[in-house]
Amino acid sequence: MFEVEWLKMADANYTVKNVDSFIITGFDHLQNQKLLGFLILLTYMLILLGNSINLCIIMTVRHLHKPMYILICNLAIVDIMYSSTCSTTMISVLLPEIKTVSYYSCISRMFFYHLGDIKVCMALTLMALDRLIAIRFPLRYQSIITNARIIQLILMTWIVSFTVMGVVTYVADSLPYCQPVIKYVFCDYPSMVRAACVNPEPYFFLPTIINIWLFCVEFPFILCTYAVMAYSVTRLSNNSSKKQMINTCSSHLIVLFSYYAPKIVSNLLTRIGVVLNLTERNAILIVASLVPLLIHPTVYSIRTKEIRKRLANVFWGKKIAPIH
Repeated sequence: MFEVEWLKMADANYTVKNVDSFIITGFDHLQNQKLLGFLILLTYMLILLGNSINLCIIMTVRHLHKPMYILICNLAIVDIMYSSTCSTTMISVLLPEIKTVSYYSCISRMFFYHLGDIKVCMALTLMALDRLIAIRFPLRYQSIITNARIIQLILMTWIVSFTVMGVVTYVADSLPYCQPVIKYVFCDYPSMVRAACVNPEPYFFLPTIINIWLFCVEFPFILCTYAVMAYSVTRLSNNSSKKQMINTCSSHLIVLFSYYAPKIVSNLLTRIGVVLNLTERNAILIVASLVPLLIHPTVYSIRTKEIRKRLANVFWGKKIAPIH
């Protein structure tokens, strides 16, 4: 009923390109909005806490100023940005029930949300490449992968991501909007396109190309690197080295599949003809946007030896050997 009233208002009072704010209506049909809002708030706080702890430990311990840990820092920064753009909107809609988002706030949140999405993929690709070189060329690793070189690669991925999202944002900003209603749970490109007064199908060509690159190029490349690593690990004669490599690679694989699994399930359901209603789509979107970002810092805190040792020292007062 609320949505119908707003649509009528849109027809009467809004003209094309004259929408200065949007109403988020994706949660209107839910009964326990406060509970969901609390769960999202709790998840968001844990994401911030976990990533902030990892960042603080890595930045303050000089021994950890190495390529692998720089990559973990990069992923942590991306996770914080990615989660903040969607979580803050959902929390404000569900808890204080502030459903209005200004046009420029919405489009900027869309920009940073998809920027984070692309950057997570690129960060995981760099991490896979780093581990591949470490395992395949252990003696040459320090000369091939230096801190300066890894920072250059990270900056390149940021520049590419900003460029791609600049194009996507330009397309979204150029659309004619004549109704202020977004039927989804936060501002992203699909929700904004569907709020515009156009046939949305042609405007999904650009994100389709991006998804093809991320799912059909980057994801298979990452899987291939881990397949090569797995083969290399089986050929190691030293059981201690083999165990260490397996532990490191398994951490990265958990992070990789936690990120890609919800997206792959969503795409597979669409491809096999399963019709999802709005609630189911929103549920998958929330899970895909938040759960992997909660798993990332948890995995690296628990399974990365140096970070785990520092956490044990802080929270349980265990004495550890000084790291230089």
